[in-house]
Amino acid sequence: MYRHLPSLRSLLVFDAVARHRSVSRAAEALCLTHSALSQQLRQLESRLGVRLLQRSSRGTELTEAGRRYHAQIAADLLRLENHTLEAMAQRPDGGGLLVGAVPGLAERWLMPRLPGFLARHPGCQLHLQVFPTQRLLDAPAFDIGLQYEDAVWPEARSLALMPERTVVVCAPSAVDRVALGRGDFRNARLLQLASRLDAWAPWFEQAGIRRLPLNSLGGHRFDLFSALLEGVRADLGIGLVPHFLVARELAAGELVLAHPHEGCSKRGYAIYLDPQRQHDPLVQAFADWLLEVAQDPA
Repeated sequence: MYRHLPSLRSLLVFDAVARHRSVSRAAEALCLTHSALSQQLRQLESRLGVRLLQRSSRGTELTEAGRRYHAQIAADLLRLENHTLEAMAQRPDGGGLLVGAVPGLAERWLMPRLPGFLARHPGCQLHLQVFPTQRLLDAPAFDIGLQYEDAVWPEARSLALMPERTVVVCAPSAVDRVALGRGDFRNARLLQLASRLDAWAPWFEQAGIRRLPLNSLGGHRFDLFSALLEGVRADLGIGLVPHFLVARELAAGELVLAHPHEGCSKRGYAIYLDPQRQHDPLVQAFADWLLEVAQDPA
């Protein structure tokens, strides 16, 4: 089936030579003889039909094809090693959960609550990964996922988790703070999340704001909520964000509400259960716990 793949041994040899820029040092690192290593390199080049290495006055150099090939396989070898280590780390009793979650929800909502679940299931070994933010997902490798409710994970069972409540925050020292609190956004410096450029207009409508900025799509843009919040903290402007994302800063007084209205985003969150593990007792327990804590307004 994989008839075009060279041997893993030859790839490891090539990777070592590329990193050390020396056949001799690579052979020493791999505990191989110079001749054995050279033979693996010749077999790899013969298999590919391209020259990967060339001798120079500075030692062994990669050809242009060799540089491109090494840049590609180096990352693949690292991923293969990580996958292997992940398999080796699995508990023999199966008491592990691979959880995927969108970044902000994972860091600011899930993490502070996780001790409660682990207290109930002390034997659980949890691996938390970032869930891809795209809406269409091709069978992601998670036991359970926390994603936007409009995501598509074929064949997965989905459960509505909670709506997203949004607030507008600013730095305590913001010069237009008083005007914003009265609903005057005409001079507001809006900060934008690149993936949600249409978020401000619905919030303005829900809050009944009539004194609007000239352009609700304008302003500095950020790819991540975390970067946007740092922009708010630096008083670059005001940010429209999920409440759970700034609860800590609001409680500490590091950020303040620019306006009292709490809006409802058009995007809520959902739990996605892997179709192969949705009936697993630990997966079910985690899903039930998520639904339970989502009812707590704290």
